[in-house]
Amino acid sequence: MEVATQLNGTVWDSILGQTKVAQEKGSDPLLWSIQVSSNLSSFGITLPSLELANHLVSHILWENNVPIAWKFLEKALVLKIVPPFLVLGLLSTRVIPYRRSCPAAFRLYMELLKRHAFSLKESTNLPNYQKTMSTLDKVLHLSQIFGVQVKEAGALLVLFVFSIVWQLVDSALDDEGLLQLTENDPRWPVKPQDMDVDVHNMCAHWESFIQRMQLLVENSSALRNSKSITPEIFLQLISDTHKIKSQHFQASLPQEFHPVVQSRPLVNSAGLCLGTSRSALWLPLDMLLEDAMDGSQVNATSAVEIITGLVKSLQAINASSWHEIFLGLWMAALRLVQRERDPIEGPVPRLDTRLSMLLSITTLVVADLVEEEESVAIDEIEYGLGIKHQVPGKRRMDLIFSIQNLHGYQSLLTPPQSVIPAANQAATKAMMFVSGINVGTPYFECISTMDMPINCCYVNGHINQLPHNVPSQVPGWSSLMKGASLTPGMIDALASTPASSFAEIEKVFEIAVKGSSDERIAAATILCGASLIRGWNIQEHTVYFITRLLSPPVPIDYTDNESHLISYAPMLNVLLVGIAPVDCVQIFSLHGVVPELACSLMTICEVFGSCVPNISWAITTGEQISAHAVFSNAFALLLKLWRFNHPPIEYGVGDVPPVGSQLTPEYLLLVRNSHLVSSGSFPKDPNRRRLAQVASSSSPGPIFVDSFPKLKVWYRQHLACIASPLTGLVNGTPVHHTVDTLLNMMFRKINRGNQSVTTVTSGNAALTACAHGRLSPRELCTGLKDLADYLPATLATIVSYFSAEVTRGVWKSVFMNGTDWPSPAANLSNVEEQIKKILAATGVDVPSLAAGGSSPATLPLPLAAFVSLTITYKLDKASQRFLDLAGPALESLAAGCPWPCMPIVASLWTQKAKRWSDFLVFSASRTVFLHSNDAVVQLLKSCFSATLGLNVSRCISSNGGVGALLGHGFGSHCNGGISPVAPGILYLRVYRSIRDVMFLREEIVSLLMQTVEDVVYGGGPTKKSKYGHASFATALTKVKLAASLGASVIFLTGGLGLVQSLIKETLPSWFMSIHHRSEKDGNNGGMVLMLRGYALAYLAALCGAFIWGVDSSSLASASKRRPKILGCHMEFVASALDGKISLGCDAATWHAYVSGFLSLMVKCTPSWIMELNVELLRRLCKGLRQWNEEELAFALLGVGGIETMGSAAELVIETE
Repeated sequence: MEVATQLNGTVWDSILGQTKVAQEKGSDPLLWSIQVSSNLSSFGITLPSLELANHLVSHILWENNVPIAWKFLEKALVLKIVPPFLVLGLLSTRVIPYRRSCPAAFRLYMELLKRHAFSLKESTNLPNYQKTMSTLDKVLHLSQIFGVQVKEAGALLVLFVFSIVWQLVDSALDDEGLLQLTENDPRWPVKPQDMDVDVHNMCAHWESFIQRMQLLVENSSALRNSKSITPEIFLQLISDTHKIKSQHFQASLPQEFHPVVQSRPLVNSAGLCLGTSRSALWLPLDMLLEDAMDGSQVNATSAVEIITGLVKSLQAINASSWHEIFLGLWMAALRLVQRERDPIEGPVPRLDTRLSMLLSITTLVVADLVEEEESVAIDEIEYGLGIKHQVPGKRRMDLIFSIQNLHGYQSLLTPPQSVIPAANQAATKAMMFVSGINVGTPYFECISTMDMPINCCYVNGHINQLPHNVPSQVPGWSSLMKGASLTPGMIDALASTPASSFAEIEKVFEIAVKGSSDERIAAATILCGASLIRGWNIQEHTVYFITRLLSPPVPIDYTDNESHLISYAPMLNVLLVGIAPVDCVQIFSLHGVVPELACSLMTICEVFGSCVPNISWAITTGEQISAHAVFSNAFALLLKLWRFNHPPIEYGVGDVPPVGSQLTPEYLLLVRNSHLVSSGSFPKDPNRRRLAQVASSSSPGPIFVDSFPKLKVWYRQHLACIASPLTGLVNGTPVHHTVDTLLNMMFRKINRGNQSVTTVTSGNAALTACAHGRLSPRELCTGLKDLADYLPATLATIVSYFSAEVTRGVWKSVFMNGTDWPSPAANLSNVEEQIKKILAATGVDVPSLAAGGSSPATLPLPLAAFVSLTITYKLDKASQRFLDLAGPALESLAAGCPWPCMPIVASLWTQKAKRWSDFLVFSASRTVFLHSNDAVVQLLKSCFSATLGLNVSRCISSNGGVGALLGHGFGSHCNGGISPVAPGILYLRVYRSIRDVMFLREEIVSLLMQTVEDVVYGGGPTKKSKYGHASFATALTKVKLAASLGASVIFLTGGLGLVQSLIKETLPSWFMSIHHRSEKDGNNGGMVLMLRGYALAYLAALCGAFIWGVDSSSLASASKRRPKILGCHMEFVASALDGKISLGCDAATWHAYVSGFLSLMVKCTPSWIMELNVELLRRLCKGLRQWNEEELAFALLGVGGIETMGSAAELVIETE
């Protein structure tokens, strides 16, 4: 080592000595270069020499700062004796700080920079390139200053070029006295003794650099007076608006990406979104909102979170402004309300739920989006990143602008007749805050309901900080705030009128927590009244307070051994009964508190289900409340929170279960536990913070099913019953003894000859006795009703039992003849005709209800018994909550039985509840699709045709769009009689009952491809080219609409499992399959082929965005699967581009898909690209370059982050 060091010193001493002699003699630089090169070669030193570069720069600066020395250096650069990048880097930190005292040296440095800095390809091909860049990294502290750990030569080259440009910008600012106006000190020295390493991340550096460039452009007199360069050129260097164009995409996609702000987003004055214009691209919002109105199933995820994710996805994929997306969201929510202006009656969510979606949920969504942007802006200011390019509060201003635009759509702003008083009150509150007018003035008596949308912006107090203590006109609430006692009249007034402020509803909550037993009951009654249903500005607080009251805290002085919940029984019962209606349950679901609600209900069930039967409480009204009543109410409500009567076999879809099927007790508790950590993991997400506060209020720790041992035992037995019902019981066991005792109690009045009913056949004794004539149908139903009346919670077991027995299919059918069993004959034919009318728009054939015309209707014995039991209930408030439990189970069972079981059940119930006729017939019509996948496909075909306005029936508007897809309500009260139901509504009410949805992947792709062909060649109003087919731009707009419909169907129907299966399996399979050209293609086939590729690109991008989110901050657990699934799909694409996979589709379709999908990722979801393997990105770029798609290839690497920076640099160099 010592010898090598001495030899090294000897070499460089010799070279420098030779240089000094040549310098003194004024030797020819070329001759000097040849001699130096020869000497270095004799010593075995590889050229270009890094050591020589360092010695020559040190030699010149500053003892030999003479022209001849600079000429020697320049000749060494030309002949590549020294590496140009290293020389320029060494000079930059030594010459630039002394540019004023040594202007000649600075001019020479700039000349060398001009000559050698941009010969990138030549310099990167030199030997020792990697070592050169590593040395530069150490000399300029690149990795340290930029806060990145990179070793790749290409990445270091980017940092080097960036550092040189930065130094020159800082020098220019310093020379004009502008440097002191910047927010941060220079990263490199611009004057003597100015070097101080300041470590930041790349984002911070880029922000700081942009600020410097803008400062220079705006204030530099030298730049303004320059004849060789303009400020605009500098601005282009920092602009992020550069369009990424694919060779084939460039004629269409970028224009579509550009938001058309000046155009009205709706083309119909009624705001029904008829037609297939760009405004129809918000169709997924309409479908999601309408889907949330299905009362057959609640959701464990907050509607705020789901809608927020969808809004972000649509805003990114459609490249729309926030003004445009906000307006689209308001319009979708307003259309949701208008579709139910005259709701049909039945056990389904009605107008109140839709108004909650408009005035509470949607408002929370936009408020959270505004807060998200402004909290990020605050963070950037705190970290000193500079936000000159971002206008703080841009979303806030766009939101206000969107609400102002709503005044042009008066028909949508007219509230339904039944809620005009409440809508006026809401509008009044909003206007009071906006206008600053005293609430007592007569001005508010003439406020129009057209001001209702303004309430959407301000009513929740999130956007403009609406004070929580705004006074109200309502005497009851003002009296309460002044300390008045809760008299019966006062309670009625408060329960029938929504609170107007958070302070008022919080006051009621405090009474419920700290008051006497009677005051607690009164407070619970008030909370479950109008404030919950129509107190839209404080609805989320009311929901949270009720949820917290269902898990009241343990009193400080509580010492009893039994649970403290026992003392809260009267209040808990009021809450349980108060929130049992379908609308209330759906409102809790929309606000995302179902997991917390389920946890509280499990606790109540465990406590009160363990109580001895004789415990009861008397309240002031004289009513007696038993422990069993509290248990039954809690149990019935708990069972509504998941599809408890569905067999577990339905829970599997692909390798990932769908969202809906996850609603099991275990899953609900896991979601609830996840809320506990959300506030720490996602501190900037307002919705997660709200849910975390509610979850932690009941118990700060996680809770699992094992915490409820008795409930767990029932749940396991229930699953066993549903999945594999017992065929018999063994005599002598405790279970057999219990069954024998219960059945004899139920049928003690009808035992014949002292023979026990149960001796017929143990577990199925009741049905067997009925089948053998030993027990009449009336006696069977009466006995079951007696059991359910004694302990209403047993209705759940009865439902499970009948569900299991119907599923077994071993029972013979019974004749519904009106003697033994009720008869549907009185209106069965009428039901058939109404079903045909409802389905008239779909083209689906309705099977005849009575084959041969005179055959009596039949039902399987368990189903006949079940429906007979349900029609014994009265349609009153007391029975409603139990019918809400049994009703969906009855419908599900009947729908699963052979046709026409469900129409028969509907006919029987129509005789019982005539006002529910429309609902019952509609339910029966849905079952047509559950017995045939072909009918489902036909329904989807109708959805595509209606949306695109292609080949539609006379029942549907030929204009297409959301209005044609979802319609405007239905029922016998509309248009003089029951009318055809829009295909989209039918599908949204059908898909949850489709047991195997995997076939929809191929069907959606097939329908989308057929739609592309129809758009180009066929039916419907569209702008045509001179060749007779649709113009490309018009066709692409329609294709995007069709893709958004397909993505919405896949997203809503199968969730994560179906989307991932589509991307991972279906699309690759489709591309590898051979697809024959249509006979219509002819000379215009190229357009169809390209549009097919673009359609699939949009489908894949939208499906991925809906499920995974568009950025790295997505809260959805599904986003964690994104890198794996997307990486798998991109591996397929790269392998096909590499030639490793043979494709069967047309090359034009494949080209359009790849360029389209990658362009969408680059433009709309860059965070997806950053999660992909670097080598995979390189392979994709190589394939793109084979198609001459260099710009797209470069963009793909450009958004790949630090890891792809080197590859991007190499691509730039290669394409020089």
